[in-house]
Amino acid sequence: MVKNIVFDIGNVLADFRIKEYLAQKGFDAPTIRRIIKASLLSPYWEQFERADITEEDAMAAFIRLDPEMEGPLRRAYANIGGMLTVRDYAVPWIKALKEWGYKTYYLSNYSKKAYDECRDSLSFMGYMEGGLLSFQERLTKPDPAIYTRLLERYSLRAEESVFIDDTEQNVAVARSLGFYGIVFTTYQDAAKELGSLGVREN
Repeated sequence: MVKNIVFDIGNVLADFRIKEYLAQKGFDAPTIRRIIKASLLSPYWEQFERADITEEDAMAAFIRLDPEMEGPLRRAYANIGGMLTVRDYAVPWIKALKEWGYKTYYLSNYSKKAYDECRDSLSFMGYMEGGLLSFQERLTKPDPAIYTRLLERYSLRAEESVFIDDTEQNVAVARSLGFYGIVFTTYQDAAKELGSLGVREN
């Protein structure tokens, strides 16, 4: 019997709109691709989300990967307010699940910078029982340790919990630990999959 719903945040409850954000800062498409390649697609991004390296060290590492992009990289990440925005359905969905008797949690790779500068994107948190963010735990998905830490901290049973994430690998790890798993594509599809597990549909 499902009692708990565990959500990823980016591209599930909030839009991670990095291309749109960079375009709004005035960067053209080729520059956006280079910024993303040197930062988001680098091995240092995960270290940054895990708080293994500071913001300054992360920036230095990004610049080393593409020295010609130092100026754009610094301008891109000077302030990232607006890079993440809450989705319209997020708060109503969480509130509805709560009304139906389910407990909700978050489990997300999230940097301290995003937490501090994109707080509006986390407006649903106040309606949830709790959760884990990678920068606070010094762990990132898909490391099984962050899933088991969530279970232990909130005294949850994996077999009573559904994990929803837009990354298939993250869901696969959750399933290997006993969670029900849903690979998120759209809110409507996720609600239907929850319904198939006996969770009332919105």
